[in-house]
Amino acid sequence: MSKKSAHVSETPATQFLRQHKVPFTEHVYDYVEHGGTAESSKQLGVEEHAVVKTLVMQDEKAQPLIVLMHGDCTVSLKELARQIPCKKVEPCKPDVAQRHSGYMVGGTSPFGTRKEMPVFVESTILELPTICINGGRRGYLVGIDPKLLPGLVGARPVQCAIAQ
Repeated sequence: MSKKSAHVSETPATQFLRQHKVPFTEHVYDYVEHGGTAESSKQLGVEEHAVVKTLVMQDEKAQPLIVLMHGDCTVSLKELARQIPCKKVEPCKPDVAQRHSGYMVGGTSPFGTRKEMPVFVESTILELPTICINGGRRGYLVGIDPKLLPGLVGARPVQCAIAQ
């Protein structure tokens, strides 16, 4: 993974990682509105499959949850609902997602969220040697070992990816 060196101030996510003594690398890129993981992976020279997006969703009772998904895949909402189990899952509106997580959309991290939420991770993410995941700010990813996710945030594996 390539690494641009730039100073990035602490975020709740990096504070969380340091508190839990999790080794991580920092990856800064130029944030592009609606650029998504395709843009960050291109700028950082990382496979988009290893860039993990943090999606804030809600169930039919408007209870929030987080889904961690490969950058080059989308979430099958029906399959996710069936597996976790609930009747329905849908993405939160950006302002609702920000209220739950404490992060701006495009800078959402599963670490150090404002509200504790259940976390679900696409099972194949756990098989990767390293992932880049948002570090709590737009244009800032952290590289970590994905096998740490279940212990760190209680991430439960699911299989709901749809290749794009």
